[in-house]
Amino acid sequence: MTDVTDGVLHTLFRSDQGGHEQVVLCQDRASGLKAVIAIHSTALGPALGGTRFYPYASEEEAVADALNLSRGMSYKNAMAGLDHGGGKAVIIGDPERIKSEELLLAYGRFVASLGGRYVTACDVGTYVSDMDVVARECRWTTGRSPENGGAGDSSVLTSFGVFQGMRASAQHLWGDPTLRGRKVAVAGVGKVGHYLVEHLLSDGAEVVITDVREESVRRITEKHPEVAVAADTEALIRTEGLDIYAPCALGGALNDASVAALTARVVCGAANNQLAHPGVEKDLSDRSILYAPDYVVNAGGVIQVADELHGFDFERCRAKATEIFDTTLAIFARAKADGIPPAAAADRIAEQRMAEARRS
Repeated sequence: MTDVTDGVLHTLFRSDQGGHEQVVLCQDRASGLKAVIAIHSTALGPALGGTRFYPYASEEEAVADALNLSRGMSYKNAMAGLDHGGGKAVIIGDPERIKSEELLLAYGRFVASLGGRYVTACDVGTYVSDMDVVARECRWTTGRSPENGGAGDSSVLTSFGVFQGMRASAQHLWGDPTLRGRKVAVAGVGKVGHYLVEHLLSDGAEVVITDVREESVRRITEKHPEVAVAADTEALIRTEGLDIYAPCALGGALNDASVAALTARVVCGAANNQLAHPGVEKDLSDRSILYAPDYVVNAGGVIQVADELHGFDFERCRAKATEIFDTTLAIFARAKADGIPPAAAADRIAEQRMAEARRS
């Protein structure tokens, strides 16, 4: 008998890491599609979360990512005050090599087969134009172009929400929500990060950036030559005089080594799953580094795509994303009152909302 003690099924059914309602493995040989759709919870409503297209090293790694990301979406949607549970999908492969119209249509048929239990959107490796294709086979698709009845790029409000989280962090730590004169490091200036840089500069912050893609850095420095550039993330987190560090690339940015080297007083960024393991939040707290929970501050995008299901209104979404400021402050207050790190406080608030929904 195959030993699955540390396998996917074990993770799926373990209450601390799993507790998922449904996981669907999707394959379409004709197009080359291999995908995983994970529904963590529908307690608050249909599961909502993006589709990640990424060249995972193994199928097991892809499943693990889908499980982690979908669980995170349950908490994110709960904290954003949305009537949606958490779900996420991953498509396995290099989007630069295998993405095709045929593959996206096949994926859309799999999402549609769930009958609305899962609503999809953009994520790493997928774009508005991709969602337009998926929507041809699946009406439970958001993040579409305005020409196709959608809201367009959700990165705009994602960055705005992170900016509100930074303002709340500044209010909590320094007694003033402005970032004027603060030095902010942004790691990853792609879809979300470059919009965040614009907000920071408009508010008078001093900005330092890095990105593995040279063209992403150049897009900012050509427009804003005053923005400083670090060689890589290792150099960025060690920058002298940092006030805020914003991880805006892939997850796991906060680990034992990076937290020990970090010079910033605040961590507040757009990346999902920033904590490499649960003990990191205590390491941050022990170093008196204020952590604004990632799934709280980066919820602007999901607020936008959720609104698309009801007839998109940008100003309504922007107003709801502005509430991330107050939500972040409430988390800091709960953390202080309960004597726990902010990430744990956010989890408690989200879990309370989901539990109340299950009882009603």
